[in-house]
Formats: sequence, structure tokens, C-alpha cells
Amino acid sequence: MASTSSLLYEEQLQCSICLDVFTDPVSTPCGHNFCKTCLNEFWDTSSHYKCPMCTLDFPKRPELRVNTFISELSAQFKMSVQFKSSSSADQPSNQEPKGVLCDSCNKEKLEALKSCLDCGVSLCLTHLLPHKTAAKLKKHKLIDPVENLEDYICQKHEKTLELFCRDDQMCVCQFCILGDHKNHNTVPMEEESQEKKSHLVETQKHVQKMIQSRQEKLEELKQSIELNRRHANMEKTESMKMFSALMRCIEKSQTDLLQVMEEKQNANERLAQQFIQELEQEIAELQKKNDEMLQLLRTQDHLKFLQFYPFLHGPLHNNYWNNVQNNSQLSIETLRRVLHELQESLNKEILKLPEIELKIFQQYAVEVTLDPDTANSKLILSNNLKQVRYSNKGQNAPDNPERFKRCVNVLAKEGFSSARFYYDVQVRGKTAWDLGVARASINRKGEIIYNPKNGYWILMLRNKTDYKACESPLIPLTLKQAPQKVGVFVDYNEGLVSFYDVEAKAHIYSFTGQTFTETLYPFFSPCLNHSGKNSAPLIITSTEHYFSTENIFAC
Repeated sequence: MASTSSLLYEEQLQCSICLDVFTDPVSTPCGHNFCKTCLNEFWDTSSHYKCPMCTLDFPKRPELRVNTFISELSAQFKMSVQFKSSSSADQPSNQEPKGVLCDSCNKEKLEALKSCLDCGVSLCLTHLLPHKTAAKLKKHKLIDPVENLEDYICQKHEKTLELFCRDDQMCVCQFCILGDHKNHNTVPMEEESQEKKSHLVETQKHVQKMIQSRQEKLEELKQSIELNRRHANMEKTESMKMFSALMRCIEKSQTDLLQVMEEKQNANERLAQQFIQELEQEIAELQKKNDEMLQLLRTQDHLKFLQFYPFLHGPLHNNYWNNVQNNSQLSIETLRRVLHELQESLNKEILKLPEIELKIFQQYAVEVTLDPDTANSKLILSNNLKQVRYSNKGQNAPDNPERFKRCVNVLAKEGFSSARFYYDVQVRGKTAWDLGVARASINRKGEIIYNPKNGYWILMLRNKTDYKACESPLIPLTLKQAPQKVGVFVDYNEGLVSFYDVEAKAHIYSFTGQTFTETLYPFFSPCLNHSGKNSAPLIITSTEHYFSTENIFAC
């Protein structure tokens, strides 16, 4: 059963046969309403057809059709009762109905089912009945119940807002377009709403893309923080190793110096003890002789004096003890030798710095592949875009703006405009090559002069042993051995481009104090073939080599 607040509904929507809310309600010719099943069963058990309510007889069994209006009211009532029953378990029994309340209820305000824009009121099921039955009220515009019903009414003409003025971007009524909005571009609100919805859909798609891009950036930043933490930990570890090695050198030198000082002190003490013993023995002998002289001087026996005088008057033994000194201080020469050994040890450790730098820089190894659209027509690229070599025959390549026309150069596909990156290239077997980075706006068609001013940070080899850093002017480089693999490290923010001999773990050259404002691309040139002497390709190392090395990220 429904709650007491719904008894009014039940009385008007109750079948007099089953005493329950109508199910498929039908009307008799006399105007009474029953459930279709209930009325058919009543007539099936009766000898003649009459109305169960007023007992009016019908000459033949009336044809029954479902009353759609009462059926709709019954369905709404059942949903209302079901909603109240389900919500009553969670809400106190004395809680007021939620939502919009009926404006026509006098005592207990019931929940409204519809709001009438023409009447300007919200109506419950009972007070909505006239709008379903009266022909005049059926023309009124009903909407889902709203609290701010006055917003849907023109405040000037007290008519429903049905139109939209595109000139003034506001909702208007039929009378508005005869006055203030005359000759304005007005359309039905539904049409304008649909059009704006389509625009909103596009805006919403754009917002979703913005959300997605920001989520991707957020994830990128989180990963960057984690990667930077790992890089920082490794840099700390390697730096501590270097300083620990230097400290060990200093501590060893200090220990060795203390040992030398102690050994010298002990030797001096032993020599001094020996001198002391000899001095004490001589003093004792001299004291004995002195006593004998005193005794002889006191004698009055001239014969005895003259007999003993020759034995006591003889020359005295003198060891010249005044020249003997105890010097336990460390000699300047010894101190100089110890400090020189320390300096040599420290220099050996400092020479290991490029090895530590290279190990740190290789953390920033990036995947680099060659860009066919930039390659000179006489360059042959491998299928995996990791190797490039020169060919006299050349290829039929379109002369697009990105391609090098005169010089046998090629850039990488990947460009970098921030942070750090590293890659290395095998140059084994070559007598000439150019390696480094170049900015995006470099000249690719005419004569090219390598230097930072023109956007090139390049290291070059010519004639097998002639290495140069492409500054302005060129800087000759002297290397202990020919590099077989060259590493290139770039710190975009610090303005640094460094070159390393990877296998020797030695620093070759660095461009420092640079200012980068454009995207930088790894740069490669295998140079001309030189009758087969320089036919070997340049080979880019894959990052898998570094990422699979356990000690790269060992922190």
C-alpha cells in the first residue's frame, strides 16, 4: 500500500473490483474505469453485461480499449510510490519530500510532477489532472518541475520564453520580437540549443584533448622526476667514489709521511742513546783521573809524587763532543719527495675524471636514427637507419628543403631543445668523418663552414690523424690514440657539447659557454670515399647497449 500522503492518489486511481491501482485501465460506456483484466473476468462470470459500479446493463459486450491518460497517471503514481518506499528506509519518516513542491497543495505539500510555463506553477499528480483533461489546459506547455520557474517567464510580458535573440544573445517571448527585438535574428530556443550543443560538443572534445595532453605531461613530469633522481644518485655515487679515491691518496701520503718521521726520530734517538753511553763512560774515566790527581796533589811525599806524576800528566783523550747534535727534524728534501708522490697520485686519480664523466653522461643516452629526408643523394642509409656510408653513384632523391645538396651530410630524425642527451658513433676503419650537432636553421644547400656561429658544433677527422675542433678558427687536437667510437654529450641548458673517446674513456674536446635557442639535431658525415680508403660506414650505437648495462643505473 502507498503511504498516507498518497491516499488521494489511490482513491482516484483505484479499481473498484481489485481495490488496487489501475493496471491497463479501460472505461465502460457509462464512464467508469476498471482494470482490463478485472472487468473481463467480471463479465466472463456473469450472464449479462453490466457496469460493476452503477449496474447499468449493456445490450452487448462493449469493446474495451486502454485509457492511455489514466494508464499514464497510474504508471506515474506507481513509480512515485515505489520511489517513496525505497527512500523511506534511508530517511526519517517525518522528512519533507525532496525536489520541487506543488504550488496548489494547501496542507501537506506534495512533490510536483510537472511545471506549467503558461500557468507559472508546479503541480503534483492530483492538481495536474485538469491539464490532462481540459481541452484549453492541454495546450499549455509542461516541463519537468523546476524551482526557479520565473526564469522561464518573460518578466516584461509574463509570457513563456520560447525564442532566442542571436543579436542580443538572450531568450525572449513572442511579444519581445514585436518590440525591443523587432527585426532581430531570432530562432526557436530548441534550434539555438541544438546548435550550441553541437558547438559545446566540439569544445568538450577540445577540453578532453587538453585533459589528456596535461595528463600525459603530468606523467612525463613524474617520470622525469624519477629519472632525474636516478641520474642524481648515480652522479653522487660516482662523485663520492672520485673524492674517496683522492682522500685515500691524501691519507696514504699522510701515513707514509708519519712513518718516515717516526723512523727518523727512532734512529736519532738510538744514536743519541749511544752518544750518551759513551759520554757517561768518558765522564766516569775523567772523574777517576781527577780524583787521583787531587790525591797526588795533597801528598807531601816528593818521591811518591814524582813517581806517579808521569802516569797522570799524560795527554787527555778528546772526542770533540761539541760537534755532536741530536737532529730529529724531517728534512726539506724528504717532505718535498712525499708531497711530490702525493701530487702524482692525485694526478692519476684526476685523470680518471673523463671516465667518470662518460659513465654519468651515458645515463642520458637517447635513441638516434638517421633522417632520409635530410641525407645527401650520395649517402646510403641502412634499413634500420643506424648506418650511413658514401657512394659515388648516388641516388635519385627529391631536392626537398631539408636535404643537404652540396655536402655529404645527414641529420638525425630526433631533435632536442632542452635537458641533456648522449649518443655515440662507431668510426672504426675511417680516415675522415664529421660528427656533432647542428641547429635546425642551418644552411643545407650552398657552401657550409662548420663553426658555432653558423649553427654547427662539430669534431672532424681528415687524413686519418688530423683531428680538429670546428671553432673559428679551427683548433688542432692531439690525441694519444685514434678513437674507434666517439661519444657526443649535449647539455642544452648549460650550453655544453662534449666529445669523448668511448673505448679509451678519454675526453677529446668540449664547446663550452654556448647559447642554444633552436632545436639541435645530431649531425653525421662519413665524408668522401677517397678511392676506397674511407668506405667504412658511420654506425650509431643503439640505446639498448646502455640500458642493458647493469652499472649504468647502479646507485
